[in-house]
Amino acid sequence: MTDRQYTYEEFLEIIATLRSENGCPWDRVQTHESLKPCMMEEAAELLASIRIYDKTGNPENMIEELGDVLLQVVMHAQIATEEGLFTMEDVVNEVSRKMVRRHPHVFGTGNADTPDDVLVNWEEIKKEEKKDKDWVGSPLREIPQELPALTRAVKVLKKIDRHYEKGNTYEQDVDMICKLAETLRDCGPGEEDEKLESVLSDLLLHISDVARIAKIPQEQALADRIDDLIEKYE
Repeated sequence: MTDRQYTYEEFLEIIATLRSENGCPWDRVQTHESLKPCMMEEAAELLASIRIYDKTGNPENMIEELGDVLLQVVMHAQIATEEGLFTMEDVVNEVSRKMVRRHPHVFGTGNADTPDDVLVNWEEIKKEEKKDKDWVGSPLREIPQELPALTRAVKVLKKIDRHYEKGNTYEQDVDMICKLAETLRDCGPGEEDEKLESVLSDLLLHISDVARIAKIPQEQALADRIDDLIEKYE
């Protein structure tokens, strides 16, 4: 049994069976809402598997974690199928259409000579796609609130720079970081917590802007530094 090779279609059937009347009691009661924490955890574990692969060269854990992420996708699609909303085939079809549509330099007559050209075209095509969608607000509202705050900050700052007004320069951000760091000296925990929180939030925002300008993934940079700190004390 352990040597059997399953197909994609068989995997879809397995998930449908788990959700069926005679399936698994836990799987049957799940909803789109209840599965949200699972998707977040599985995405984090996939990122961890990539780190493990980088260190060990062994892809075994990445295979497992990619499967767990796929499980979440298929579970949501199966629930939607039961609700009469859409199917997994709709999901695959939609993402395929999107990839073709957003890569005219590959599948059409568009041009893109560099990765930056691709990103510019992607954003323009995306903007055109979203303009008639009633759930889309301003460009800033397109960025999910559910993102980690540091990641969301960079995305918001990029959108402001692109759609509203030119953002700070690297030097301007560094000057503000230095001024805010000095202000921290006048803030003491416990006595002026509101002021301290305000200064810290401004400081984090300007650090995020430095990350934006330098194109440094600050979530990953901080995660790596935390790992270094842990290794120091192990």
